[in-house]
Amino acid sequence: MDATTRGPLAPEVLERDDMKRALAEHDFAAAFSLVKKWGGLSQNRIAAACHLTPGKVSTIISGQQQITSFEVICRIADGLRIPGRMVGLADRSWERPSGVPDPPTSPAIRPSGDAPWEPVATVGLAADLTRSDLVMDRRTATRVLAGVALSGATLLDSLEGWLQPAPAAEPTRHRGRIGRREVRELETTARAFRAWDHRYGGGLRRKAVVGQLNEVAGHLEDHQAPGVERGLFQIMAHLSGTAATMAWDSGLQRQAQDYYLLALRAAHAARDSAFGANVMAGMARQMLYRDLPQDALELVHLAQKGGGKAADARVRAMLHTREAWAYAAMGRTAAFRRATGEATEALGEAGGDGEPYWITYFGEAELAGVTGGRLLDMARNDPRQHAEAAGESIRGALATRGTEAGRSHALDLIGLAECHFLMEDMSGAVEQTRLAVDAAARTQSSRVRAELGRLYPYTVGRSTSRTVGEARAIIREVLSS
Repeated sequence: MDATTRGPLAPEVLERDDMKRALAEHDFAAAFSLVKKWGGLSQNRIAAACHLTPGKVSTIISGQQQITSFEVICRIADGLRIPGRMVGLADRSWERPSGVPDPPTSPAIRPSGDAPWEPVATVGLAADLTRSDLVMDRRTATRVLAGVALSGATLLDSLEGWLQPAPAAEPTRHRGRIGRREVRELETTARAFRAWDHRYGGGLRRKAVVGQLNEVAGHLEDHQAPGVERGLFQIMAHLSGTAATMAWDSGLQRQAQDYYLLALRAAHAARDSAFGANVMAGMARQMLYRDLPQDALELVHLAQKGGGKAADARVRAMLHTREAWAYAAMGRTAAFRRATGEATEALGEAGGDGEPYWITYFGEAELAGVTGGRLLDMARNDPRQHAEAAGESIRGALATRGTEAGRSHALDLIGLAECHFLMEDMSGAVEQTRLAVDAAARTQSSRVRAELGRLYPYTVGRSTSRTVGEARAIIREVLSS
């Protein structure tokens, strides 16, 4: 529908107070019921307009399913012609004045259908996701973006295009508004944001990252030379990856996944399969934190298949640690040790020349920290077998990367404190807990606080120990702040 086409709902239906309230609260069960009652639309017509199945509309109306997907909310708004402001989105394209044309599309990214892996579809996804993210108020964003992330076959099906070659850019005689110098400046900004997130965590600068990502999408909506365009897609991939980790670190699981998918599609458009493999490693980590190790393992294998040949030794080592993590979560100790050995071997082949900046963090310290964390996972079920080895590995990470690692340093200290609790070494546990609490207080990472919460149960029921009681008090103080 273009901007002059009337929507299926009369204006007075959208002006009803109960409809405004339902839409503002994203109560689509109530909204669809009101559409049926006052708008005269059947379930089948609602389904057709919103590109949903009649069965899904029925489950929504009955309250059996809540809508948390950003994409589905956009489809409902566009299908029923609900202004974006009424559902916490940016203005939709059909809300533009009739005399304002859509942004021009570069010949190099001309669409061919609605395939999500077409570069033009990636640009459209970036523009919609960032514009809506930037204009949502905090309460609406929390409802929309903190939904349950996809898992299993649903997610893997959406990644099928990753293994297909990216379409070749068509030559264009149009010169874009920016050149390689501006691309280099944008690359510097992307690096700075990534370094901030790696050190401190949390979402303090998330909106700045999203704003920069929106600007890059705007440049890609204009005509650009092929070399500049590829560079912009690469920057889009890096910024989207940072936005994903910031969202994930802040507990916004579905938003994190949306940005991970955008990062993967942008890397595909940039023909950067190594960074694409890195993105899928992030997606696998998200699955592991959600206790979905089989889904994580499939993502890692897909990353190895699609990016293995282009990935350097350090990237391959990182992927092996994700593989080992999944095996540890499954209790497959022998497979865990094999994958960890492969990670160690690959890291031994890594060199410093020509490596992409985004993987340089992965060194001996990171390998030791990740290995120690996975041994700790297994130690929770078998402390006598794994707790001491986990502590030794984590101490190696702490000795190498130091306090400047920020979030990772805090996570290492929390893990080491838990190792001491599992070994029934209360004095060591209390000492490490104090250090962990101090480090956690210096970060903005909700993930660090979630891991700190793991220590609290170890301090309960030990009231006869004054020092353990003090450790319990300082943990509680940080978690409640």
